[in-house]
Amino acid sequence: MNSRRFFKYWLPALIWMSVIFLGSTNVLSEPNTSRFIVPFLHWLNPHISFEAVDMINMACRKFGHVSEYAILAALLWRALRAETHWHARLSILFAATLLACAAFAAGDEFHQSFVPTRTPSLRDVLIDIGGALVALMICAIFAQRKSGPERI
Repeated sequence: MNSRRFFKYWLPALIWMSVIFLGSTNVLSEPNTSRFIVPFLHWLNPHISFEAVDMINMACRKFGHVSEYAILAALLWRALRAETHWHARLSILFAATLLACAAFAAGDEFHQSFVPTRTPSLRDVLIDIGGALVALMICAIFAQRKSGPERI
């Protein structure tokens, strides 16, 4: 692999993986993100209940999991598709990318077990995989439309 291809295809995925890793430190822990989300919700609606704030805060945090792993899956799909001959077999590319995202999600949650303000969660790994799965289905649909019927 030459350096131009690395910078074009793999570097964006590696940078995004670093962003996810940084997010699993104290930087994006629940107490830190709540300092922004809760005041914003109270600014929108001063009479909002604590339960509603808690539910919205949790939904925002879980949507963060979905979106960050959807982006990771799309970036890995792009890199793997450019570097391999798997584009002829989308099912192999799909499975390899999903497996890579699942492994990174599990590793990320394991990393959180060492961060005092974070709690590892199997549910978060499943949410991450769900985000990756959504992005991969979109990638596969576009790839199949572009290249015609796939050999499964």
